[in-house]
Order: sequence, then structure tokens, then C-alpha cells
Amino acid sequence: MAQRPWRRTGMKPPAPAAVGALLALAVLALIRLPPAPEHSLRPLPASAPPGPPRAAPLSGGRAHRRRLPVPRTRLQQEQAPGRGRRRRGLERDIPHIPPWLSADDLQKMWLLSSGQVVSKTRVPAHGQIMRVRLRAAGDDAKGDAKGDVLPASPEGDCHDGRCGLIKRPGDLYEVLAFHLDRVLGLNRSLPAVARRFSSRLLPYSYTDGALRPIIWWAPDLQHLQDANNDQNSCALGWLQYQEMLQPHRPMPVARDTPCSSIPHSEWSRLALFDFLLQVHDRLDRYCCGFQPDPSEPCVEEMLHEKCRNPAELVLVHILVRRSAPSRLVFIDNAGRPHHPEEKLNFRLLQGIGSFPAAAVARLRSGRLQSLLLQSLRLDRELWESQGGAEGLRPLLQTIDRRAQILLRHIQEHNLTVFEDSPR
Repeated sequence: MAQRPWRRTGMKPPAPAAVGALLALAVLALIRLPPAPEHSLRPLPASAPPGPPRAAPLSGGRAHRRRLPVPRTRLQQEQAPGRGRRRRGLERDIPHIPPWLSADDLQKMWLLSSGQVVSKTRVPAHGQIMRVRLRAAGDDAKGDAKGDVLPASPEGDCHDGRCGLIKRPGDLYEVLAFHLDRVLGLNRSLPAVARRFSSRLLPYSYTDGALRPIIWWAPDLQHLQDANNDQNSCALGWLQYQEMLQPHRPMPVARDTPCSSIPHSEWSRLALFDFLLQVHDRLDRYCCGFQPDPSEPCVEEMLHEKCRNPAELVLVHILVRRSAPSRLVFIDNAGRPHHPEEKLNFRLLQGIGSFPAAAVARLRSGRLQSLLLQSLRLDRELWESQGGAEGLRPLLQTIDRRAQILLRHIQEHNLTVFEDSPR
């Protein structure tokens, strides 16, 4: 019966040899088919020829955790139209971007670290500091390709935010201060990176191979017109400052007193930041909060003697931007990384009754050092010059110990924390 269809059509039944040939062809075709998709990303067997492994397309978070070769970062996912080339360039150099660094921070850091110096300007009364205009890679060149000096006026060539302040090699701590500011969520310091300069426009002392910090120049910093007090946005004495910090005291009407537009929360951020870094120049340039060594500038310049008369004491480097007059800007943040623990300046905390909750939580987390290392790793020049994590560890341990002392101070004095308002 099985032979009838062949008989109906007049065809002869296939020979056994032909059936065997057909079966062999079918088996050979199956062997040569590609593997099923769900198995295509598995590791190759040991006998397979060597080749680069292929990474699975995961989400941004998983890519960071698994440390894939080309992770998808949050910055890459959120990039604005028309900005892809610059963002991808940043991603190639910075594969793991900490969430506390904004896209604006990264743009400014890229400009500071790789921008071509096209002009220079001396900063009055600051002989060892040079302000430079930078041309970012890919920008349209003005002038010839060799980077001729552009006209340098006190403000005119920096109005577009493409300038930086090159400081002394001894001020490298400012780079760490910037990263501390961002890790704590304060966001009051200006972007800073470490860099070696080779531009022929700069004096030899700037191009001798020494690593220097370069700080982004904010074009709208507000300065007093007084030539003797131009490092402030408002003139404020120590006694006035302490009066402003009194609890339950209503904020004065704008312009009633100096710095009246700055809320209490800003002074709290400043005090926390300055205590961790032991920056005395802003709130205690007279060294009234500790016994200074004879070599201290406050002693050599006879400032310490004024501590006897608090009415003569003034605050310096109290600055705001015209675009945000209620937010302090922290400048000159080199601080004192080696200030002895027994001489910590608690005067910096005087009058402060509360601190930002997010920053305090970060100090309590026990992760401050690891987060700072994660952030500092982005600055390759600083990282390598300090010997990587092992070389930076002593500085970070000092900051961490000061953080624990600050937390103990908050607990012992029953101080409170406040939630940051959205901005």
C-alpha cells in the first residue's frame, strides 16, 4: 500500500542510495546552521579560535556594575541632541562617571584639562596666578592655527566662560577640594583639574613640567568696587556675621545689611566644607581659633594680634555670582591638609546650628574615602602624580578623621540637619 502513490504518478520508488544521499545533505545543512540566539553570547569552547568576547547590551546600571568594556552611562543616555560628539569623547576618557558630577562639570573639566591656551592675563595683586583663555578641541579657531595671542582685557575675553586660573603647584589640594564639594553634594566650588602646561605663550615657570591646578573662571563673580576689598561680594565683619547666625532671628530685608541675600543654610555649607579642609582664610584669616606657629602668615602679617578686638575682624572671599546672588561660591580652597588634629579650628563652626542633611549622611556612611577615590580617579594627572589610591589615602584619611570629629561635635551640641531645597 505504501507504494501506491508512486505507482499512480508513474514514478519509480527512490533507490536506497538516493535516500541516503538526501539524508546526508540534510544533516550537513543542520550542522552548518548558526547557533540559536539565546546561546550566541556564551563563552566559546576551549577548542574555538581565540577572539574578543562580546558583551551583552545591558542597562546603564548593570553595565557599570559588571564593568563591561564600553558601558552605557547615564550621561550617554541623557545627552542632548547635537552634543553627541563631545559627550562620546568624554565617555571614552571617563568610562565610569560618578553621579555627583554634572554634565556641566564634565564640560568644564574637559576644557580645563585639554583646552589650548590662546591668551594670558596677569591677575592684579596675585603675582603667581595667571588667567588664561582656552580653546576647546574642535572649536573654530580665531587667528592662525599656531594659537596667536588674542587681545587680553581684564574681563572682555572671558565673558563666555572659557577661561581658567592657573595657580601655584602648592595649591593642588584645590582639586581634591572640588571633588569633596561634589561628593558631599554642596556644589559651591568651581571645577578644577591638575595639568602640566607646555604653551609657548606662558612664562617658563609655568611650563617647567610642574603640575599645577587650573580652576574654572566664573565670568560673573560679583566683586566690590573697593580696590582694598575686591575679594568680596559684600563687606562683612565677624560680629555682624555672628549676629546673622542667631537662631530665630528674622532675615533682614534685602540691602539692610551686608550679605543679607545669603540664607543661613549657605553659611552652614561653608562652615562644614571649611572645617573638613581647614580653610581659615574665609572665616578666620586671623587664626583666632587656634594657636598659630610663628611662621604662619597671620602671625608674620601681625593679623593674629587683632584677635583681641573682635570688632576689627572681617571675613574675606565671601563671593556670590550675579546670576545667583543667594548662593555662595567657594574659592581658594587649598586649605591645610597637614594641619595637626590637636589644633583643629572649631571657630569655623561657631554660630552654626544646623548642617545639610545629605552631606552629613555622606559623612556618616563610612564610604567617604572610597567615593573620593572614585571621583579623583577621573583626574589622571593628579592620580598618577600622587601615586594612585595608595598615595592619596593619607590625605583622604585625614579628611575622614575630621569628618568623624565634626559628627561628634554635631552630636555633643545637639545640632540639627536640614533638607536641601530643590534648585
